Amino acid sequence: MADHQEASVTLPSDPASVAAARRYVAEVLGEWGLPDDAETADSVRLIVSELATNAVQHTFGQSPTFTVDIRLEREEWLRVGVTDSHPRWPRRLPAAVQQDNGRGMVIIRWLAVEAGGRLSVTPTEDGGKTVWIALPWTVGAPAAAAGGC
Repeated sequence: MADHQEASVTLPSDPASVAAARRYVAEVLGEWGLPDDAETADSVRLIVSELATNAVQHTFGQSPTFTVDIRLEREEWLRVGVTDSHPRWPRRLPAAVQQDNGRGMVIIRWLAVEAGGRLSVTPTEDGGKTVWIALPWTVGAPAAAAGGC
């Protein structure tokens, strides 16, 4: 496997695109060797769903599309980012607001930390942002070597 692999897809900011983003990421991760039933696969699908939903719901029409980037770096770190062109960065909502919604970023951060990863946000050149999640890559050489014997 190469030291660095990348894949990305740009989708319209439409609720139907959330499922499309989730399917795309699952397919790519499967091609990279992550079993569909792995705990990491479940976490990544949930993270992508939450980030894509945020990109659709919270950009208020200012981002007609969003992009999902997936990077596998040196078979050590899986980085998944969702980019939109809205300038407002995600923030934790007050507890009263969180009663019905607003838990997405809390869920994402918790999943990342539980897996030994981290969450970060970076600005884009056009004034938007990318919300990144970095997780340790749990698919290693021993499993690949065992399959090749």
